[in-house]
Amino acid sequence: MKPTCLLFCCLFLSNLLNAQNDQFGNNSKAGKYYTVRGIKLYTEEYGTGKPLVLFHGNGGSISSMSGIIPYFSKKYRTIALDSRAHGKSVDSGDSLSFEMMADDVAYLLDQMKIDSAYIIGWSDGGIIALELAMRHPEKIRRLASTGANLWPDSTALLPGLWKDEKKYFDSQTGKAKITSEEKNSWKVFMLDWEQPNISLASLRKIQTPSLIISGDHDIIRIEHTVRIFQNIPKAELWILPDSGHGTLIEHAMEFCETVDKFFNSNNR
Repeated sequence: MKPTCLLFCCLFLSNLLNAQNDQFGNNSKAGKYYTVRGIKLYTEEYGTGKPLVLFHGNGGSISSMSGIIPYFSKKYRTIALDSRAHGKSVDSGDSLSFEMMADDVAYLLDQMKIDSAYIIGWSDGGIIALELAMRHPEKIRRLASTGANLWPDSTALLPGLWKDEKKYFDSQTGKAKITSEEKNSWKVFMLDWEQPNISLASLRKIQTPSLIISGDHDIIRIEHTVRIFQNIPKAELWILPDSGHGTLIEHAMEFCETVDKFFNSNNR
């Protein structure tokens, strides 16, 4: 099944990283499965210190975060995971939602006996970070969310991307038979077609210090990212110049240093 443009963007950037470093996402020494809410969630852990959890984007995996794991693992207990229905975290169920994924993380932290953690989320992972802050605020110390959106339409996504998404959806709807692999791919695609559905009122309840990030030519509209920032009481905004959707890949060192500084800031 052909991936959607948003999914393709995430996978293309991830594959660039994989060509440079295939250690992350397939490291038996660092990898471990946890039974979480009826599925086995795959994680890899690096470094020591205060806990930091990394969330990848749609269709991605731990390897998507390869560019920032080396930096943060020198300072933090860095926990990367394959989200439900992604990578090695197999989920045979029919449903998939950002709320489910956020609840998975809260349950995982309980299993790992971690009271709270710093969070970095990219794209769909950025949405999971926001959902976690709304549903389980006690689990987050501070969060950095890059390339997230609140709802799935052309007011949030660039118009060209939205048209391609709709064209793909229309071409696939009504297929008589699909394989199990196609079923999972379709479930992951539908996650971004129908979701998220986060209201601005819900965002205003977030009290977690949050760094809201976007590239200046991201696939998420800048004005949409600004609305996210404006509606989180303790938020800061960072628009990276000369960057697309893959801020943490295209500007890895600047991304790491800025997020690290935010995590250790005493402001608010």
